[in-house]
Amino acid sequence: MRAQHDTTAPAPEGRGLQPPAYGVPSPALLARADRGFARFLAHQNEDQDDGDGGGEDTQR
Repeated sequence: MRAQHDTTAPAPEGRGLQPPAYGVPSPALLARADRGFARFLAHQNEDQDDGDGGGEDTQR
């Protein structure tokens, strides 16, 4: 038995209720992430111990 197909009905949309740019980060979000990552890297570089000081050697 063949199913009836209504040719006057609109074609179903592939994405449903999601907007076309769903899952794509906005330029503002990318800029904020870049600033946060730069702050993270700057913080890591300031706290690095280069071994010159008289600190303890905790690996022994």
